[in-house]
Amino acid sequence: MKIQFKDLDYQEVAIQSIIRVFEGQHIRKSEFTIMDQDIQGKLFGEKGIGNKIDLSESKLIQNVQQIQIEQGIPISESIPLPIPQFNIEMETGTGKTFVYLKSILELNKKYGFTKFIIVVPSVAIKEGVMKTIEQTRDYFKTQMQGIVYRAFMYDSKKLDNIQGFARNENVEIMIINIQSFNSDDNIFNREDLEDLNGISAKQLVSETNPIVIIDEPQSVDNTENAKQAIAALNPSIVFRFSATHKNKSYPLLYKLGPVEAYQQKLVKQIEVAGIKKSIDANEAYIKLIGIKATKKSITATVEMYVKSKTQIEKKEVKLKKDDDLYIKSKRIAAYEKVGFVKDISAEPGNEYIEFSGEPSIIRLSQAIQNDLQIKRAQIRKTIEEHLNKELKLKPLGIKVLSLFFIDNVANYRQYDEDNNRIPGPYAKMFEEEYEDVIRSEKYKSLRDRHVPVSEVHDGYFSVDGKGKFKNTSGSTQADESTYQIIMKDKEYLLTFYDEEKGNVKKAHKLRFIFSHSALKEGWDNPNVFQICTLIETKDTITKRQKIGRGLRIAVNQEGERVPGFEVNTLTIMANESYEEFASGLQKEYEDEGVKFGVFEDDIFSSLVVDVDPETGYKTPLGHQKSRELIQYLKDHKYLDDKNKGTEALAKAIKEDTFDIPESIKEIADDMKEKIVEAIKEKFNVDKIEIKDKDNAVKVRLNKEVLAGPFLELWERIKYKTKYSIQFDSESFIKQAADKLSEELEVRITRLEYERHRLETTGSGIEAIKEEQTTFAVSEKQYEKAPDILTYLQNETKLTRKTIIAILKQSDSLRDFRRNPQVYMMEAARIINAAKRLAIVDGIKYEKLSNEEVYEQSLFIEEEIDSYEDSIVPVHSERSLYDYVIVDSSVEREFAESCERDPNVKFYIKLPRKFTIKTPLGSYNPDWALSLEQDGKEKLYFIVETKGSTASEDLRPTELAKIRCGEKHFEAIDTGIRFKRATKQQAIYS
Repeated sequence: MKIQFKDLDYQEVAIQSIIRVFEGQHIRKSEFTIMDQDIQGKLFGEKGIGNKIDLSESKLIQNVQQIQIEQGIPISESIPLPIPQFNIEMETGTGKTFVYLKSILELNKKYGFTKFIIVVPSVAIKEGVMKTIEQTRDYFKTQMQGIVYRAFMYDSKKLDNIQGFARNENVEIMIINIQSFNSDDNIFNREDLEDLNGISAKQLVSETNPIVIIDEPQSVDNTENAKQAIAALNPSIVFRFSATHKNKSYPLLYKLGPVEAYQQKLVKQIEVAGIKKSIDANEAYIKLIGIKATKKSITATVEMYVKSKTQIEKKEVKLKKDDDLYIKSKRIAAYEKVGFVKDISAEPGNEYIEFSGEPSIIRLSQAIQNDLQIKRAQIRKTIEEHLNKELKLKPLGIKVLSLFFIDNVANYRQYDEDNNRIPGPYAKMFEEEYEDVIRSEKYKSLRDRHVPVSEVHDGYFSVDGKGKFKNTSGSTQADESTYQIIMKDKEYLLTFYDEEKGNVKKAHKLRFIFSHSALKEGWDNPNVFQICTLIETKDTITKRQKIGRGLRIAVNQEGERVPGFEVNTLTIMANESYEEFASGLQKEYEDEGVKFGVFEDDIFSSLVVDVDPETGYKTPLGHQKSRELIQYLKDHKYLDDKNKGTEALAKAIKEDTFDIPESIKEIADDMKEKIVEAIKEKFNVDKIEIKDKDNAVKVRLNKEVLAGPFLELWERIKYKTKYSIQFDSESFIKQAADKLSEELEVRITRLEYERHRLETTGSGIEAIKEEQTTFAVSEKQYEKAPDILTYLQNETKLTRKTIIAILKQSDSLRDFRRNPQVYMMEAARIINAAKRLAIVDGIKYEKLSNEEVYEQSLFIEEEIDSYEDSIVPVHSERSLYDYVIVDSSVEREFAESCERDPNVKFYIKLPRKFTIKTPLGSYNPDWALSLEQDGKEKLYFIVETKGSTASEDLRPTELAKIRCGEKHFEAIDTGIRFKRATKQQAIYS
């Protein structure tokens, strides 16, 4: 297979943005003399060939501004001198290497420039650039007929290449990593070398005035030494290519950021899948998140299990020396063996907590609790996602690849005593899960189904002197050979295994690749569709680096790109939740200068206000007017204090009430439309929920009714009561045991799989759920069971004798060893619920003295704030306020019915503070009302409105409180009746 290249519109725009910088440049070359010394000591001169730019500063600025206006980029008012430098922003995977290679040849074709240096930050990128040069040679041969060019990687052992670079008249391209010339000790900078007859390579190169291209400048000229080294090359001009420019002071010529690349579908769509384990508090869980050291103390932030009243949750907890983990967990038994904090180390690179028990030490980003179940599930789900994509993409001729990042080679490959390779734990898991999944009937049509499992996966790692895989940093000499292997195998990896066509190499069969996390920059393959992170310690790979390994648009068996999100979806099997990944990715973008939703002062500066009909020169709005407009948006509360769009801005644009200052409106007829379009690119108006502040209503007291109907009703509900309880132990034990038998459900540990699609817009990154499934993991019998009797005694306040009787009668203890902690918590919950119901069955209310009454002021407030959608208007003098505030549709219907029913003489929604004491907490009834029957007899009611009146449809606690309320009103004996109803008419039944 050969990768096919063709002209892509967005790449051509980027290339022309570079070429047009030189508009007005004459075709010319610069000559200089190279002094050599012959063997007889005589000096002779030889001509060197270089670049010469003859554009004025003003012409350069004019060219740059016209490019920026057309690109919609904020305009630059100046350019850096004496060395003009420009930024080109291109998202990872969109072909920046191709763009600058074609730009080099176009610059030669149009202006005759011949000397180019590509400066890169690492071995990996250097190898990648050279690979792209090889891949594009045939394409450029047909596209750039007659242009002869030579490309070479700088090698301090081959300095004759430098002489050729200076002397040759054809296009010369040197690829060099910054480490080769940013120090005085580098051979490149030395003048005492015989190879160049006392002239340094730096001096020869600087005479050529090369055009310098910096690939990933944030990693190249990020030190003063590096900046000086590049300046010493004496470049005529510098073009800086990156997806993540740190230094934004240089004029920007072209912008294709993550938002633009996603919206134009120039890269793969990203999905994030994660696997969460249900809380298993039978084992202690601790993850060290961070350590903070001050002059006075050192504290550690950990994630651990903490017990609340109803459940166990993962929470972040601060720890200091001598803290007891059992106490911090609110007495979860599993933490007893961990003990207390003995020591906390804040030493950079060696952060850890030491405990008195087990484990003795936990390091930064490490977690205790066996997570091999999660690792196995990650591997299995990656295999399933991979095979599902193979089913979908096989007809399109696309070979699917999956990449696993690990941080310890021994987890994938180990060696026996005779130095024979044997699989590590991850390799074993992979083979077991692959063989299980591939047997499914679903995958019987896959072409590579019968390839032995040992041949579908392999690892790319650096090797030591004995040929063993080893852990490396990513920038060593050993890594260089690994990158060469990766690059050499690139086309083979993209090609189907096919015996008939002779495609039988190891890489043809390979579909699942394990690689060291340190080799993060070496992997960049268009057909990587799954990336799984199996990292045990602190993850050193940024999220952008992860997705960057597979962002490129996929290619088929002819080497042609196959665009579209329906084909190009990259699934990240993350070792964290999708929320953490999405928010972390957005933070990385923001840290690298992507300002989601932020209106910068110069955002409107490149809007075109006029075009010269003769020259075509476009006049921009400019910085001053852009700043004025930003200030106007702030003054009108359209931007917040972070310069982000507000609800007011969204509302103004949606309702077409947005306007601009007259000073800007009069510049051009269509200025408002252009500004609104620019705002919409940065601010997603449709996703802002607009709350109607006009909806607010003041609910006012109707003082006229206080003396009559209200007092009549008040006299029947104002009295307080006290309660006593008679408890039947035998009946309670039976009820509790029966409920335990019926309701107790002890689930084994489960894993939850979620997959979310990430949408990238100018406002930020949003996760949209695509799939959610749960599946069980193998049952585990816990050797040491916690003390269940003590636990239940503390949680229920019952005697040990009663607890033993309940457990025996329930016949449920067989489930205890399946998941002891869950059993104990569920049993405590069920027993306590049974206890509450038993208490209510035996409760007795007694009226207090006639002086012990509720405060009438509970009902009387001059004004209450509410909203239109929460009120029912009162058109009569039959309630306390001019509106009734309701909490639900059932309550709304009830109030409206009371308004319509002439028999209802007075009704009120009882205030939240009107509560009746119960053993289960306070109870607040819903309504009190009086009505006439047959025009004479008055009846008084307390009404509880629910969606259903059936006891089985109510929660046990809710039902028990209602029963207590009934007994309270029976005890005060004022003739008031208690009713449960869904509708007002039900009161009459």
